[in-house]
Amino acid sequence: MSRSVRRRTLLAGAALGWAALASGREPGREPGLEPGREAAQHSAGHAFGPVPRDGQHVLMMRHADAPGVGDPPGFRLGDCSTQRNLGAAGREQARAVGRWLRAHGLMQARVWASPWCRCMETAQLLGYGAVQTDDSLASFFGESQQAAARTVALQGLIARLLVQPGAPLPLLVTHQVNLSAYAGGFAASAELLLVRVDSAGRPLNVQRHAPPPTS
Repeated sequence: MSRSVRRRTLLAGAALGWAALASGREPGREPGLEPGREAAQHSAGHAFGPVPRDGQHVLMMRHADAPGVGDPPGFRLGDCSTQRNLGAAGREQARAVGRWLRAHGLMQARVWASPWCRCMETAQLLGYGAVQTDDSLASFFGESQQAAARTVALQGLIARLLVQPGAPLPLLVTHQVNLSAYAGGFAASAELLLVRVDSAGRPLNVQRHAPPPTS
């Protein structure tokens, strides 16, 4: 499926916003999920209902557009000049996501990011204040043997963040490989995933939202 067709498909589900997840709707089972686990919802929309603050949801995001693939040989986490970073379009994309989220009711968020510069900059440009980093969100691109351990660590982070119902929604900015390992599917740059999780931080439902227009 082409990117343009996929984007139109994502935008077509405007009536299926956050309220559908918060209502506890029961979707059918999707192949690949553990027996007894609910299926991920792969439609998305730009009409959000009430922001869930029930201690059962987390909002995840792939970093905004960063031209290229992977990182240059010999890159260093402490030196952004050695990494693949956001371009001008990616910076505007991240700002647009922040504006759109606030316009749809997400006025506060607890923001966490991968220590990669493109994720930290994306998180900062969302405009929710301080950003914390966690290694469970770090990329394992080219090191697929780390996928299982990194995903377990991510589940642990999410479980810790969701122990306080009523607190601002956690918003985690990470990489495509991390999102695919955790929630399945492919996440485009700046794509949002609203995930309902169990008490161990494992995904039950995934509602995907395409990034909003930048203008």
